[in-house]
Amino acid sequence: MTRYSMLDLVPVRQGGTSGEALAAAADLAAHAEALGYYRYWVAEHHGMPGIASAATAVVIGHIAAATKAIRVGAGGIMLPNHAPLTIAEQFGTLDALYPGRIDLGLGRAPGSDQIVARALRRTLDSDPNAFPQDVVELQRYFADDARGGIRAVPGAGAKVDLWILGSSLFGAQLAAMLGLPYAFASHFAPAALDQALEAYRRNFRPSAVLDKPYAAAAFIVLAADTDDEARLLASSTEQMFVAIRTGQPIELPPPVAGYRERIGTQGNAMLDHVLECSAIGGPETVRNGLARFIERTQVDEVIITGAMFDPAARKRSVTIAAEAMRDLQAAGSRNLTSNPPRSSLSSSEAVPS
Repeated sequence: MTRYSMLDLVPVRQGGTSGEALAAAADLAAHAEALGYYRYWVAEHHGMPGIASAATAVVIGHIAAATKAIRVGAGGIMLPNHAPLTIAEQFGTLDALYPGRIDLGLGRAPGSDQIVARALRRTLDSDPNAFPQDVVELQRYFADDARGGIRAVPGAGAKVDLWILGSSLFGAQLAAMLGLPYAFASHFAPAALDQALEAYRRNFRPSAVLDKPYAAAAFIVLAADTDDEARLLASSTEQMFVAIRTGQPIELPPPVAGYRERIGTQGNAMLDHVLECSAIGGPETVRNGLARFIERTQVDEVIITGAMFDPAARKRSVTIAAEAMRDLQAAGSRNLTSNPPRSSLSSSEAVPS
């Protein structure tokens, strides 16, 4: 059965504060846990006025403290911004505090522009293209491999689940080579989704972590009780996307009626592309959209994401998405005997834990 999880960018609302955004994230994570979401991820972004998860490891600790059993982690950490030893220590600490619950998704994008990247010392005595070597170095710290003469404390022996994230074939090929689970960022870069999943499955090499490929993909859900209400609420996310793509990022704005009619052909084409992997609507629309996405991708896990200006409306959206996934899981269980899963996909037992 396809699992369902969450990616939260911890949006800062216009007129709100980062503190309010972080409090809302903790509340939403507890809500998601009660609804059966399997994991709750936050992502590293820098210099973005509408995203409060820049200090990602700190936010993960905040979320983990507000929940009980749901897996919590990074979707992801942009490893070229950091020394692998620093990440080993941070996530080793999180694992010591919340054992058996911490995920570490790794990406190679800067999560910022070049000015912010330089401020992060991303290229100071390092090669931002050395992502594969950095991943292997990080694995060695967690494995307590002392060949380099350095021991991560905390970190050595930590049971942190590593993932490779990506929006192109590069991450898919690296995850396959290392035998790690792979998550595709189809919530903002859907173009290479099918190619990346095919490359990951075709090239996968079994490892001590996984004996079969395990793939996840992000899917935007902006749900409400009716299609019309959902389309209105979705205009907050649409405004954010347009602002980011035009180089003028903003805090999450309130909904605007008729927003699509205001932005012209070019703006609508951009939104149609970036929202290719999304369901905006009422319960039936969301259920059908998720069903089509799962049928198309055959992913083991759907990472549901999507921001709304009103925290209560967002919790309702998260609830509708969970109900849709439970319906699809129940239907899948009934059909399991007559329609067995493809042998190239992992079973749930193959997920590292």
